[in-house]
Amino acid sequence: MGSGIRLAREFYTRDVLRVAPELPGKHLVVRPDSGPPLKFMITETEAYRGNEDMACHASRGRTKRTEVMFGVGGLVYVYFVYGMYWMFNVVTSVENDPQAVLIRGIEGFNGPGRLAREIGIDRTYYGEDLTVSSRIWIEDSGLKPVIRSSHRIGVDYAGEYWSTRPWRYLI
Repeated sequence: MGSGIRLAREFYTRDVLRVAPELPGKHLVVRPDSGPPLKFMITETEAYRGNEDMACHASRGRTKRTEVMFGVGGLVYVYFVYGMYWMFNVVTSVENDPQAVLIRGIEGFNGPGRLAREIGIDRTYYGEDLTVSSRIWIEDSGLKPVIRSSHRIGVDYAGEYWSTRPWRYLI
């Protein structure tokens, strides 16, 4: 894939543990209501691997909130936390295999709640299809940065095994 090419469905319909480490270095593109598209390099992601992953929302079953996670890879999953932050996730894998990547950082903004607020991601993005959307998508930047992994953040409630999985990926 060359620079500036929108990621196709095939990129997203793979296991989250393959997609999540490949997203840092890619460009998140958001088109505001007015003005040109804004482009940000993804710098940090975190993988959530379906029903068996006790830190994943889907582990508690299929609900109105998690319904989009059971869809095909490439859809947007957003949810509200702490009464103030939207969290932006990319659904991966195939239909009925609920996996998602939390976008934790982009160039210029660290922290998933802060980045969503700063670039205007809210509930209206829930279910948006990154492969065809005219207002949000991800492009291959052509970069191949060195990625390191670490444990996930803020998931101690899931138990030691799940909170210590090295499923956080950073440039």
